[in-house]
Formats: sequence, structure tokens, C-alpha cells
Amino acid sequence: MATTTTAPYADIRQPALARRLLSAPTAGPLAALVLACAFFSLSTDQFLSGGNFSLIIQQVMVVGTLAVGQTLIILTAGIDLSCGAVMAFGSILMARLAADGTVPPLVAIALGLAVCAGFGLVNGLLVQLIPLPPFIVTLGMLNVAFALTHIYSDEQTVSNLPGALTFLGETFPLGDTDVTYGSLLALALFAVFAYVLSSTAWGRHVYALGNSQESARLNGIRTGRLTVGIYALAGLVYGLAALLLVSRTGVGDPQTGQTDNLDSITAVVLGGTSLFGGRGSVLGSLIGALIVGVFRNGLQLMGVASIYQTLITGVLVILAVTIDQISRKRAR
Repeated sequence: MATTTTAPYADIRQPALARRLLSAPTAGPLAALVLACAFFSLSTDQFLSGGNFSLIIQQVMVVGTLAVGQTLIILTAGIDLSCGAVMAFGSILMARLAADGTVPPLVAIALGLAVCAGFGLVNGLLVQLIPLPPFIVTLGMLNVAFALTHIYSDEQTVSNLPGALTFLGETFPLGDTDVTYGSLLALALFAVFAYVLSSTAWGRHVYALGNSQESARLNGIRTGRLTVGIYALAGLVYGLAALLLVSRTGVGDPQTGQTDNLDSITAVVLGGTSLFGGRGSVLGSLIGALIVGVFRNGLQLMGVASIYQTLITGVLVILAVTIDQISRKRAR
């Protein structure tokens, strides 16, 4: 007789769990990623292989790392248009200091990380203290970082880099597939920030700030300090993206990063993070980066011109933002 009471509760819990899973911001992007992989697996024999998946991860690890920092800022209802240019300056600074022998390679890496964090700090101070809209601040910083990159590099590509700067581009065997150390670092960053945002007080404060800055302040959160810290931390992540970029290409190129800011925003939006703040996750941004990488890789294997790859990416972004708007209106 006692066992008859458990079944109805199980029936209630299972639909509730299914609803929560389906309503999660990452559910739609994950379904889109699975469908895209299934489509390209049927369309080309080359897609479904360990080597090709490793290549996709290598192709998205730089933009994916930028997307980690971009996610932090968009969760606060901000945006960062300068991330690609900051990354480019960080990469050329590391490469030139190390290649010229001005400082040891590890010191060059540390200086590059610090300078990128400094760009983020300045962005945060301007957004918080003046205050200025994040769009305007980071648009201006994009031009500043872009100009400094070309001035400092003298429009020259830096080559002959020491091994410390290219180590993350080296590979190790995993079964029949070669995997880069940089790919592992990028995935580790996603795991760390996923934990921090979901399981720490600091992460909860970030979401509270994005939902309502005034409510967060009234609840005792130091919103000014938090905002500046988030932008500085995002800058540090852009520095790690710069190191990954140098390690993957083997050179310091002043022409890199010119569209990576838009690609990072694309990854974040496709991953289900709301441009209005307070909702989303870095794991969603990883899925979004993989969606872009899978589409570009799959279409390339199918022989589709790159301009159509860009077209499809644009359509996906518009669809993602439209779905976000609809879901926000329904939530009201």
C-alpha cells in the first residue's frame, strides 16, 4: 500500500524536469548544433571524423575565448566592440617583445596579458565613472587599440617566435586525432567560468547586475566595483585569446582580429545569452562558437563559397535575437 503513492509524484517530477531542460537558454542552441552536425554528416563524408572535429575546435578556440569575456560583459547588459582589436594589440606586443629579445618570453606574455587587462580596466572605468554607454566606450577603444597595433608593429608581421609563445599550438595524440594544447586551455576556460558564474556569489552578483543595476545596489552589491572588475577580467581573457592566436598562427600579425569582435558577439548571441543582460551562460557561448565553426567548416567541405557562409551566419544571428525578444515578451 505504501508503494502506490510514489508513482504519481514521479509522474509529476518527470514532466517538470523536461520542461526545465527545454526552457533552458542553451537547449535551443544545443539542438541546433546537433542538427547541424547531423546534416553535414549526411552531406559530406569528410565531416564526421576526429581530425575534422579537432580542426573545428582549433578554428573556434580564439573566437570562443573572446566570447568568454564578451559573455561576462553582455550578462551585465553591456557590449564590447573592442575585444578583437585589444586581442590584436596584445598579440603583437607579446610577439615583438619576445622576438626582439627585449624581455624573456614569459615576461612578454605576462606584459601582454597585463596590457589587455588594462584596456578592459579603462573601458570599465569609463562606463562606470563618467558614465558612458558601453557601445560608445568600446567603439572608441576599438579605434585606439587598432591604431596602436599598427603603430607599434610598423605594419610588419613578427615571425621567428620563441617556443614559449607557440607551445599552445603544438599537438598531442588523442587516439587517432591530434589535439592542440590551446584547445584544452580554451575548454578549461569555459569550464572555469561556467563554474564561477553558476556556483559562486560573484557569479550571482553578475546576473543580478544584468537584471537590474539599481536592484543589485539596493541589495548591497557594490555595482561600481563589480562593473569595473568585470571589464578588467574580460580584458585579461582577451589577452589569453591573444596568446592562443599567436600560438596557432606562429606569428604576430597586425591585420588579425578585425572581425573577431563581431564573431564573438555572434557566438554569445547564438548561445542563448540575452543582449539585455541577466540571462545566459558561457557554456551557451561555447555552443554558439561551435555552431559558427560547424557551419563554416561543413559548408566549406560542401564547396559553398565563403560569402554564403557569412550570409548564413548573419541569418542565424537575426533568428537568435528574434527568439530572445519573443521569449522576453512572453516572460512579461
